[in-house]
Amino acid sequence: MFKYFVCVAALFSLTFVYADNIDKNAEIRSFQNAASDAEGNYQFSYETSNGIQQQEAGSLDGGVRGSLNYVSPEGERISLSYTADEEGFHPAGDHLPTPPPIPAYVLRALEYIRAHPPQLKEEQ
Repeated sequence: MFKYFVCVAALFSLTFVYADNIDKNAEIRSFQNAASDAEGNYQFSYETSNGIQQQEAGSLDGGVRGSLNYVSPEGERISLSYTADEEGFHPAGDHLPTPPPIPAYVLRALEYIRAHPPQLKEEQ
């Protein structure tokens, strides 16, 4: 549960750092916050005058889902969606770095290994 709150706090910090760089006079246009119910389900959303939007919903048992949109200092529109669960924080967005493609020789080697599994020696 603590890691969910750390993720949320980190996103809020990120939001306000970028808000400070873009428009120090930004105002909150909308804010909705549904308090936790008996099962621990919650949701919130907000939008600011400088284009920041965030929505999030979660529960104590089922993890967290949300999205964040803002304009970077370079003027690029950033859209980030995320989940957080027992396996950690999982962000997704076009602006995030991606790993390079797997080289063809590695794919061929993996295919060969799959087609020719190693034979175990029988004990004598």
